[in-house]
Amino acid sequence: MIETSFHGVYLPGLMLLNGGALACSWALRRLLALAGFYRWVWHPALFDLAVYVLLLFALARFTGAFTT
Repeated sequence: MIETSFHGVYLPGLMLLNGGALACSWALRRLLALAGFYRWVWHPALFDLAVYVLLLFALARFTGAFTT
């Protein structure tokens, strides 16, 4: 697991990935809302959570944060 020092405070790597996934999720939600995609989604909050989890997993795999 990665640790990063931010002004002397050590942050776990997953916390940094959470911020990245949150920003990507926010941008994707805005694009999907502008495109009218949410008219076809049964439960928008559940869909947003699923997209966030998938983005977090993709970022973790892409950065290699959990390699053993």
